[in-house]
Amino acid sequence: MSTLSRTKHVLAAAGLACAFAALPAAAAQPLKPFSADYQASYMGLQGNGRMTLESQGGNKWKYTLAIGSSGIQLNQDTVFEDRSGDWRPLSSRNSSLLLIKKSDKSAVYDWDQGVATWSGDVKADRAGPVKLQPGDVDGLLLNLVIARDVAAGKPLNYRLVDSGRAKALSYKIEGKEAVTVDGKQKQATKVVQTDGNKQILVWVVDGLPVPARILQRKDGKDDIDLRIKTTH
Repeated sequence: MSTLSRTKHVLAAAGLACAFAALPAAAAQPLKPFSADYQASYMGLQGNGRMTLESQGGNKWKYTLAIGSSGIQLNQDTVFEDRSGDWRPLSSRNSSLLLIKKSDKSAVYDWDQGVATWSGDVKADRAGPVKLQPGDVDGLLLNLVIARDVAAGKPLNYRLVDSGRAKALSYKIEGKEAVTVDGKQKQATKVVQTDGNKQILVWVVDGLPVPARILQRKDGKDDIDLRIKTTH
């Protein structure tokens, strides 16, 4: 997997697990506008990140992640719709500058046609179409869905449709750990997804709609780390 692909996958979000139907989300809290600032670490480089959740009117929402430092510029956004607790992606964009390498990709999730397609800096075999199934998420939306499902006590099994392919992901809860949010210690539920020599760890704090921390590890070493600093 390329560096850019690994960067996107950790934010798979969130990212971001068996043919999966949409899980009912009646216990989930209603979506509200939200933003949080993060400390970002990537391959030894330090930067700052921000996640925002904004209403687009009606039942549509826009979820954005931006990370910046001297060597990294990463911007991702996903527009999704809330269908009575079933959150499904409609479109997404991922633009990045890692040192001197640029990338700009877009995706459209056409639920009327039942397929997802990709354009921009994508290889022909990653342009799709990929057939959609109920409950599918993209890499960024997965962050929100994991935070929601941990709070509701639901199985953390997902079908990720991103970068021209579909992949099953399953996260497991590995207890509680303390994290710092807004200068205060909070108890977080730690969940882990393992794929060969790679791990994605997510810390979820009750009341936060986004993860308090997202860490990707490769070969037992920290690769990408996002830690929440303040919420707004």
